[in-house]
Amino acid sequence: MSDRSDVTFAQLGLPPTLVHALGRDGVKTPFPIQAATIPDILAGRDVLGRAPTGSGKTLAFGLPMLVRLIGKASRPGRPRAIVLVPTRELAAQIDKALDESALALGLRIALLVGGVPFKGQAVRLSRVADVVVGTPGRIADHLASGTITLDDVVVTAVDEADHMAELGFLPQVTEVLDRTPTQAQRLLFSATLDGEVDALVRRYLTDPVLHATAPPEASVETMTHHVLYVERSDKAEVVARIASRAGRTLLFVRTKHGVDRLHEQLRAVGIDAGALHGDKPQGYRTRTLAEFADGTRPVLVATDVAARGIHVDDVSLVVHVDPPTESKAYLHRAGRTARAGEAGAVVTLVTEDERAPAAKVMRAAGVEAEPIAVGPNDPRLAAITGARRPSGVPIPDPVAPQRTADERPTRVSLRGTALPPRGAAGQKDRDGAQKPGRGDQRRARPGAAPRSRRRRGGA
Repeated sequence: MSDRSDVTFAQLGLPPTLVHALGRDGVKTPFPIQAATIPDILAGRDVLGRAPTGSGKTLAFGLPMLVRLIGKASRPGRPRAIVLVPTRELAAQIDKALDESALALGLRIALLVGGVPFKGQAVRLSRVADVVVGTPGRIADHLASGTITLDDVVVTAVDEADHMAELGFLPQVTEVLDRTPTQAQRLLFSATLDGEVDALVRRYLTDPVLHATAPPEASVETMTHHVLYVERSDKAEVVARIASRAGRTLLFVRTKHGVDRLHEQLRAVGIDAGALHGDKPQGYRTRTLAEFADGTRPVLVATDVAARGIHVDDVSLVVHVDPPTESKAYLHRAGRTARAGEAGAVVTLVTEDERAPAAKVMRAAGVEAEPIAVGPNDPRLAAITGARRPSGVPIPDPVAPQRTADERPTRVSLRGTALPPRGAAGQKDRDGAQKPGRGDQRRARPGAAPRSRRRRGGA
């Protein structure tokens, strides 16, 4: 790829209206991945893009995709562009990133994700949406219910395709792609391109042009990496001191239970932290992410899956509280900092039993960092992370809102009829226990005692 560091958005082929809209938002100079891909996408080519997180992939495929829709009208329930992403948070981030540009071009975007009312999304589609951004499962639900048709799609973008494969979403991705016209343009962007993603490329992309702005390793120049050996007995205090630092801090934990446990521990010692994982209600997740983004809660504890949608430019420190088990996870976690050219640090906390597997993952990720052993009061810990003693004054945990019936994803049968949400009467709960159904609920006359008590002669 040739050096296009001095090119402008106008020279790339974007219309003046869009260039002016970008300028109003302070976006004036294309990032390398944008300079590389925008001309090919405008020309109608299938594009395969690989770039690290935070490098501008959303605008790289989003801006030319919008331009390709200019001049024609969309029909109700028949979008002309689809963007598939693995998580609700990432879908919301893309929707936000493209909203102003779409408005400038007279285009409308609809967000289709689970955890929010299905009926409201169906109404939104009926009012015409040029672009649909969503998770493959929810879009498949709308396809099954007939609220959306993909026959008019001219551009399809798949973002974070490798993560889709890791989560087992590829069958839903292919279901959506199979419903788009075979001649439609396909764009596939990700930080890494391998494994099952390669099969997806061979099946759906036609003579794609590949643009890669960085190798699949931790090579961001503004990112520093540190490995800290800690005693297991000291780890909780070390994490608390790091979380007490000044600046936006993201803590990665391997499991949902681990997220909740650490979240409670931090708030108990006076750290205003938020928690993010897939079992949280959508309203809670949206609010927690917004509070982290605006600095209301500068500390966020998250799982890998949930953090795929965290696109906050000024996260200055990422901490692997639980070391990742594979290089891809390390790279994606680390990619939450040092975004958009900003500086950032990545710290991996390693206990004695984790040293060998952690070293293997770091080598595979291309990370070179000399481990140092630290304790809670070690001045080197403070020098590297800004760690300081927490206040010790507990912060009450905000009560997470319960998911209402309208927030539960609408389930659709193969015949397209609506099914009751999981956990409703007659359905199994998450633990597989049978919930009472209609046949289990006896109808009693007003004022009558339960049947079992009537057999014993009443009350």
